[in-house]
Amino acid sequence: MDLSTVQTGGLLQLAIEASPNGILLIDSRGTIALVNRSAEHQFGRTRQELLGRRVEDLLPEAVDAVRAAQTEAITIALNSDAPETPAIASGRRKDGSRFALEVRLKPIRTTELTCVLATLIDRDMHHAESAARGAVVEEHVAFEQIVAELSNDLINLPDDDLAVAIERGLHRACDWLGLDGAAFSQLSSDGARTEVAGWGGAPHSRHHWPPERTLYPQLTARTLAGNLVSVGGVTDILDDVDRHSFQSAGLRAALIAPLQVGGLVVGSLCLVSSSDDRRWQDDDIKRIGVLGGVFDQLLERRQREETLRSALAEVRSLKEELQTENPGLRKVRKAEMSSLPVGESPAARRVMELIEQVAATDSTVLLLGETGTGKEVFASRIHELGSRRNRPMVRVNCAAIPSTLIESELFGREKGAFTGALARQVGRFELADKATIFLDEIGDLPLDVQVKLLRVLEEGQIERLGSPKSIKVDTRIIAATHQDLQQRISDGAFREDLFYRLNVFPIRVPPLRERVEDIPNLVWQFVGEFSKAFGKRIESISNESIKALQQYPWPGNIRELRNIVERATIVCTGPRLTIAVPPSSNTAARRSLKLVDVERQHLRAVLESTHWRVRGEGGAAARLGLKPTTLETRMARLGLRRPDRR
Repeated sequence: MDLSTVQTGGLLQLAIEASPNGILLIDSRGTIALVNRSAEHQFGRTRQELLGRRVEDLLPEAVDAVRAAQTEAITIALNSDAPETPAIASGRRKDGSRFALEVRLKPIRTTELTCVLATLIDRDMHHAESAARGAVVEEHVAFEQIVAELSNDLINLPDDDLAVAIERGLHRACDWLGLDGAAFSQLSSDGARTEVAGWGGAPHSRHHWPPERTLYPQLTARTLAGNLVSVGGVTDILDDVDRHSFQSAGLRAALIAPLQVGGLVVGSLCLVSSSDDRRWQDDDIKRIGVLGGVFDQLLERRQREETLRSALAEVRSLKEELQTENPGLRKVRKAEMSSLPVGESPAARRVMELIEQVAATDSTVLLLGETGTGKEVFASRIHELGSRRNRPMVRVNCAAIPSTLIESELFGREKGAFTGALARQVGRFELADKATIFLDEIGDLPLDVQVKLLRVLEEGQIERLGSPKSIKVDTRIIAATHQDLQQRISDGAFREDLFYRLNVFPIRVPPLRERVEDIPNLVWQFVGEFSKAFGKRIESISNESIKALQQYPWPGNIRELRNIVERATIVCTGPRLTIAVPPSSNTAARRSLKLVDVERQHLRAVLESTHWRVRGEGGAAARLGLKPTTLETRMARLGLRRPDRR
C-alpha cells in the first residue's frame, strides 16, 4: 500500500506540515512513506530524495528503536493511545555530516496500515534557542500531538463510535487551551443546527452552545457566511438579542470556526469560556483552524459516503429490476413505450424513418436536439425496435451524476478503490451487457471519463475503478445531447475522436415549433394521462387554446407543453379544458432576429415538413407561394441543402 495516499494524508498532514520539527512516517518495511518540510531542511534532501529511503540511511543509531516501535504497532489494540518512545540518535545529512537528534517514536495502527510516526527534534538548534522560544515550540508540538491523535482516532471509525472519539478529543483540546466547553455541529443553510458531539466542563456549556438560530441570529449568520467569529467578552456582541442570550447562558468568551465542504458552510466548531473574558491571540486562531481542518475532513467524508450510499441504492434497485424482469413485465413496458407521444407530422415521421433504418443494427446512434424535444422517447423507440428489446435499456444522465462518481457509476469499482468504497459496485455498462445503454447529456461527460468511453467504443472493454482487469461488454450505445458538440470541441471540453466515434448515425430531433401539426394529438395524450391521474373527465378542448398553442414558440418543447397541460388539468373544474399559453419566454427572445436567420429557419421548417420536396402540388414552393426556381435560388444562397438519405 502507498501510505502517501491513505487518509492520513488528509487528516494528519495539516499538523505534520506545520510542525517546526522533522516528521517521518516509517512503514512496516522500514522505509520512509511521508515527510514534512522541516525534515527536508534537517537532512539537506528534497522530499523526493527522502521518500522510499531506508530509515537506517538517515537514522543509523535509531534502527533498533524503530524496529521495537514497529513490533509494538503490530501488537497494540486498534486505534489505542500508544505511548511515545524517546531515543537519542544522530541524523545523517546528504553531505555525510552528522547532527544530534532527539527521536520520539509513536507506533500507529489503523485498519489499513501499521507504521511508526517519528518526531525529530534537532538538539543543537533546540539548545541554541531561548527558553521562551523553546516553550512555544513545545506548546505547538503538544497541541499538534492532540490534533494528530484525534485525526488518527477518526480514521475509518463507524458513525456509532464517532461521538465518543470526538468528545474525548474536544475534552483534551479544551483542557490544553484552558477552556470550559466545545461542540462540533452540522448546520443547514437556514441556520438549523444538529450537534454531532460536544464536551462541557461547566454544567451549562454543552446545552447552551453553539448558538441556535432563534437565540443567536447575528452570530449564526456570520458563521454561515464563512467568517470566523471571535467574542472576547460580552461587550464585543453588538446585537441585543445575541448579547442577552450570551449572558443568559453564562458565557464570557467564544471562538466559532465555520466548517466548509465544497465551498459551502455545513458545520461549526465552537470553543467557549464561561469563567473569564479572553482576548484571543493569533495562535488561538491558528489552532482552531488546524482543529477545524480535522472536522472539515470528517464532514466531507460523511457527505461523500452519503452520496455513495445513495448511488449504491440506485444501482441495487436497477439490478433488482434486471433480475426480476419477466416476459409479462416486458410486454407491459413495450405497451407503455408504444403509447409514448411521438407524433405524425412530416418532421416526426422523418425521424421515425431514420429510427426504423438504424434500429435493426447495433450501430451507435447520436440524438441531437434542443432540451425537452423527447430524445429519450426516441432512444426508447430505437431499443424497442432492435434485437436487444428483450433486455431493459439502462439510462444514465451524465449531467446529473457528480464528476467524482461518474467513472465508478459507468464502469464500476472494486472494494477499497477509494475512501468510502465499502463494497464492490457493478457499473452501468456491465448492467447493460447484451442490452442498450442510453447516455443522456453526453456533452457534460468529464474529459477523463471520455477517454475510457472511447475505449469501450473501440474495444468493447471496461475496467472497474481500482482493478487493472479488463471486462468484455457487448453494449449498444445511444447518446444524446442538446449541446453543440463541435463548439464543445473548439472549447476543449469534448474530445474530437470521441465525437467521431459517437457520430456514426446522427439523428436530429426537431423542436416542437417545427412540428406544430403534432400539438393537438400530443395535448390529447397528455390530457388523457392527467385526467386519469387527477380523477377528472375532460371531454373537449377549446379551439382557441389549440390555435394559441400552435402559435407559441415552445422554447421548452414537449416538456413545456406537458407541464402547461398538467397545470390546466389541475385547475379545470368542468368537462371543457381551456389552456392558458404563457407569454413568450426569454429563451425564445434570444433567438437570432436577423432577417437572414429568420428566413433560413422558416424555409428549413417548410422544407422539412414537405420532406424537402420543392416542386409540385404540396411542395415547399407551392406552400410558400414562390416559383420553384426562386425557392431553389434562395436555398443555394442560404446554404440549405437536402440531407443525404441513408
